[in-house]
Amino acid sequence: MRGAAATAPGGAPPAAADDPALDAIFRDGGTLARSLPGFRFRSQQLAMAQAIGRTIAARGQLVAEAGTGTGKTFAYLAPALLYGGKVIVSTGTKTLQDQLFERDLPLVRDALAVPVTVALLKGRANYVCHHHLERAAREDRLPSRDDVRHLPKIVAFARASERGDRAELADVPENATIWPLVTSTRDNCLGQNCAHHADCFVLKARREALDADVVVVNHHLFFADVMLRDEGVSELLPNCNTVILDEAHQLPDTATLFFGEQVGAGQLGELARDAEVTARTAARDVPALPDAATGLAPAIRRLRLAAGDQPVKLARDAALARAGFAEALDGLAAALDRLATELSHFAERGEELASVAQRAEAAARQVARWRDGSDAIPDSPEEAQAWIRWIDVTPHGFQLQASPLSVAALMRRQVEASARAWIFTSATLAVGRDFSHYTSQLGLEQAQTGAWESPFDYATQALLYVPRGLPAPNTPAHTDAVVDAALPLLAASGGRAFLLFTSLRALAQARERLTEAFARAGHAFPLLVQGEGSRSELLVRFRELGNAVLLGSASFWEGVDVPGDALSLVVIDKLPFAPPDDPLLAARLDHLREEGGNPFMDWQLPQAVIALKQGAGRLIRTETDRGVLAICDPRLIDKPYGRRIWQSLPPMRRTREEAEAVRFLEGMRDDG
Repeated sequence: MRGAAATAPGGAPPAAADDPALDAIFRDGGTLARSLPGFRFRSQQLAMAQAIGRTIAARGQLVAEAGTGTGKTFAYLAPALLYGGKVIVSTGTKTLQDQLFERDLPLVRDALAVPVTVALLKGRANYVCHHHLERAAREDRLPSRDDVRHLPKIVAFARASERGDRAELADVPENATIWPLVTSTRDNCLGQNCAHHADCFVLKARREALDADVVVVNHHLFFADVMLRDEGVSELLPNCNTVILDEAHQLPDTATLFFGEQVGAGQLGELARDAEVTARTAARDVPALPDAATGLAPAIRRLRLAAGDQPVKLARDAALARAGFAEALDGLAAALDRLATELSHFAERGEELASVAQRAEAAARQVARWRDGSDAIPDSPEEAQAWIRWIDVTPHGFQLQASPLSVAALMRRQVEASARAWIFTSATLAVGRDFSHYTSQLGLEQAQTGAWESPFDYATQALLYVPRGLPAPNTPAHTDAVVDAALPLLAASGGRAFLLFTSLRALAQARERLTEAFARAGHAFPLLVQGEGSRSELLVRFRELGNAVLLGSASFWEGVDVPGDALSLVVIDKLPFAPPDDPLLAARLDHLREEGGNPFMDWQLPQAVIALKQGAGRLIRTETDRGVLAICDPRLIDKPYGRRIWQSLPPMRRTREEAEAVRFLEGMRDDG
């Protein structure tokens, strides 16, 4: 057993006698053991629950790292249900949200026999919108045959469903192109002016959330609420006593997104489509309005072409230096101005026209702000928040981004605004025992911190292998060398592996080399590749096949749980340092340098450690799992900072010898 530890800027979480009620819940033969088959006592789980209970009582803040297997979900749910009052639990993904609502919360609530009510609240795009569904059916101009086939199913579902949650309609795929046409967004919701306001699924879910004792949301919805961007949801936070943010390592990025400003090709395309539809139906007698509406889509396309056809992130100045980009941006701004002006003349004709007019005006302002490139936007009368303007070009479009250089002051104000308890928890928040990188990002320097290590016996269950003789990770030969180093391990493990890459380019190169190598060696390991199916589909196939090799990039480094024999080997191609040409990262590093800090040690290294811990955490998920973690980056050994990195990983036995890693994997197969 690994022990528990707690630290803080001023010491450990507030000293207080342990709560006997929590001890009775988590101890051997206690409440949870009697109620849940297979539950067993973990000292780390009880210690974490006690710290959370003290934090709730003090209405304080706790940053809590809980190693894999600690049981952090139950550790925060039990004290929250007993003492938390009105509780908001926010998770990183809708999948975890559903797991909490459908499984974990009912289990703990029933075991404790506490009379609390629970609600699940998702973003509005998850609920069928009666108004947009009716309009889609009336328009009869759906983009594809699949949309035509799906529409009657959604109509029938909307009539019969109590919740209107599209996740309940299994007959229509989650990524079906019809969903944006039959759901609402913050921009195109008519609010109280909608004819279907009384029957709105979104409002029904929100009413249930307002009445519930515990509300389960995800981080995107939580921050949309914080920013008061979603009308109505803002009533949730003032009424809650306890906020629990699970998968809290995601919060700096999510907060940066929501405290910033974005306008993209998808949002503008939706505006163009809605403007055209509204012009045809509500202003047929005004020729200039349909012309203005149809003029927006070509302007969006011209900017997309000027941005280039390769995925890239560019600072504003670098984007404007591209041939034709400034002219295309001016053209988009002019098209938006024209549309907003024409719509404003006729907004009083109806709610839809008024709504589209407001959206066009807001988009015109956003594009103008991005084009003009103001260095700072006042966040409050006392403070001007520095923003970085950049463009994110993807295969599907572009996003004009304006991001705050730091969210610390913005987040600190949210946390300190009222006397409620805040719990931030994840398996990966610290570098070693040092939480300062994380807490400084979110303005939580005064928060208590605690680290509870995994109860797993990593020294027996896992082996950390760093191959010898690998080329430098920034050389063209590196990816092929990673595959070559992985091949004997794959043969020994019988497949059953994740190969995780820090870039899509390396993933594609590895896929080609693995395909050739498998054919040459006669290996019949199914090869599953990110992008060839949804993440959930690939994981289902991986578990069912039992000998597959899955190649993944960023989306498979976290939130992926494959316990048991299906996964015995995780290969990571290189340390996950963020690319230095990322414009937001570059600006942050420049700022650190100007302040006298060390950009590498103060930012890049801690970020890489936290990301690496996430990837490494895919390997051992239960007490009986065994496996090899291969990190194919010589910097882990050769660089002075390498020691700091591997000391932050679970305490696995370490080796540089291929033969030892092969024996470990072959021994697992023999044992099986």
